[in-house]
Amino acid sequence: MTDKNRGTAETVDSVLVALADPTRRQLLDLLAAQGEVTATTLAERVPVSRQAVVKHLAVLDAAGLVAGNRVGREVRYAVRPAALNATARWMATLAADWDRRLATIKRVAEAAERDSR
Repeated sequence: MTDKNRGTAETVDSVLVALADPTRRQLLDLLAAQGEVTATTLAERVPVSRQAVVKHLAVLDAAGLVAGNRVGREVRYAVRPAALNATARWMATLAADWDRRLATIKRVAEAAERDSR
C-alpha cells in the first residue's frame, strides 16, 4: 500500500467512524444548512448538551469534516467537504468494482444458460 493510499484509507476510516453516530450526522447536516455556527447554536437544535455537542464536534474535526474558527470569544464551526469528497470517491470506486463483478457473473450465468439449451 502506498503512502497516498494509506492516507486515503485513514481519512475514509475516520470519516466513517465519525459518521456512524446519528448525532454527529445531524450536527453535520445542521452545519451544512446553516453555515458557520457556534456549538451553543447547534446545541439548541439537538437533544444533547452543549458539552456533548463540543465533544461530537471534536470527533468531526479530527475526521476533517468540520473546522472551528475562533471569532472573539466564540468558536464558529463550518463543514469542510474535502474528507467527505475523498470518502465519496472511495465509495464510488467500490461500487464500480462491484458493478463490474456482478456484470461478469451475469454474463457467465447467461452464457451457461445459453449453452445448456
